Amino acid sequence: MSKYIVLFLTMVAFTACKSQNNTDVVSVKERQIYVNDARYLIKGICYHPVPKGSTQRNFDSLDQDLALMVEAGINTIRVYAPIDDKTVLDKIHEAGLKVIIGFGYKQDGHFDIYSGSFINYVNTYKNHNAILMWELGNEYNYHPEWFENDIKNWYSAMNNAADLIHKNDANHPTTTAHGDLPDALALSMSPNIDVWGMNVYRWDNPSTIFPEWQAISNKPMYLAEAGGDSYMTISKDGYEAGVNEKAQADANKHILEAIFKATDICSGVTLFAFEDGWWKAGNPDKQDPGGWAPNSSGVPYDGSPNEEYWGIVDIDRNKKQTFQIVKDFYTNQ
Repeated sequence: MSKYIVLFLTMVAFTACKSQNNTDVVSVKERQIYVNDARYLIKGICYHPVPKGSTQRNFDSLDQDLALMVEAGINTIRVYAPIDDKTVLDKIHEAGLKVIIGFGYKQDGHFDIYSGSFINYVNTYKNHNAILMWELGNEYNYHPEWFENDIKNWYSAMNNAADLIHKNDANHPTTTAHGDLPDALALSMSPNIDVWGMNVYRWDNPSTIFPEWQAISNKPMYLAEAGGDSYMTISKDGYEAGVNEKAQADANKHILEAIFKATDICSGVTLFAFEDGWWKAGNPDKQDPGGWAPNSSGVPYDGSPNEEYWGIVDIDRNKKQTFQIVKDFYTNQ
């Protein structure tokens, strides 16, 4: 066989892995995620950039942030609301990263699940090669009060939204960010969820969730949130109270070790979070201890989620100790 025939067959095989419009095909098979038939391991970060003094997300720092992400070996960004800006998505793609796009339930009719407008976003951007998955909801299982005190209303809405995505986009899976391990009700009512994301805070060792998931489902899963913050509310386990980057670095080291030992079950993680968020717990002009999230007593090492101290970089984009920990793991996988 001549080298020209070999080259031609290689090109045909590569083309077959992609959709007809040259969009990357993201698929799931036997607990794993694939992009164009190559296994994809999520080495990710949660990303919601809000400047000092503001409570609104903006992407003015995107170029700097992407450079830091590339340095850290990050290949996936998880965002909590759609990015309705092709320029931003183009830059993410050009940097070699993909993005998990999150849709909320009620967002004043702006690309939300309740109004059904989310599908307009899907159809607008489904051919963009920055897209990895479509995410429906974030820890909504902790909030039945948002759904007439019946969480079944949420699971029904989520499953219907996932079905609508399947009918409109054959090239990207559906996912959700569930608070810890989904129960039998969640699984039985949500067959249209292709990949289960889970926000898991089990101190500095999430390893118990992997066999638990293996026992109840054969679908892919990943940790949509995990990690530690860099503020100790109390002195504990040898870590002093106050700002403590070592506590965060040690926690993330142990968490990432557990995740990457279990890649037969777990398809990776979007670590929480990229930058410190001064908007979350008090005055957005300064960094405040405090903040709270449901089921967060498992946050290492003080059981207290100081919401403004979760970044692997600070709000000025200075690297914290944990940045090197993340880089060491992500660049060696």
